[in-house]
Amino acid sequence: MNDEDSVLHQSLQAENQSDAILTKLGAGHLLMVNSRKRNGLIIYKPYHAEFAGPGAAIGSYFDTDCHKVIPVGDLSLLTPDNQEERQKAYLIRRQWIRLTHQLTDNPAPTQRAQMILNQFENYFGAEVIAQIPDEAFALMVGVLPQTISLVRYRVEHLKR
Repeated sequence: MNDEDSVLHQSLQAENQSDAILTKLGAGHLLMVNSRKRNGLIIYKPYHAEFAGPGAAIGSYFDTDCHKVIPVGDLSLLTPDNQEERQKAYLIRRQWIRLTHQLTDNPAPTQRAQMILNQFENYFGAEVIAQIPDEAFALMVGVLPQTISLVRYRVEHLKR
């Protein structure tokens, strides 16, 4: 398998994984992101996107309005075993939402874009965030996809 075939294979696997997750979320299943791995899920809502990181609850009534998901890292989802695990997962989801909200408090769009890119790169690494579309980051912090693209472009040229 050459490099091009490998990329296509990975893309198809991610697409199938996303479809399976959307099916579970649409059926009202409650899952949680594995807290023992650097992974997460970008959840597209009608007018914004949310990130559910390690330990966060996904599904149930939280995500009935989602229409697209993007796995981040080597995504691993678990089913909470008991009420205590469910409650903890709900609280962790709120913490991830609060973290993203702190990034959106900045009134300057380019700074919001830079902050979300920095957060993801520090946590997941440059290779992982390079695979995430500009649109996903833009929807998380309320900027245009072109703003994310511009900030990525500037960062790449500063590294050279």
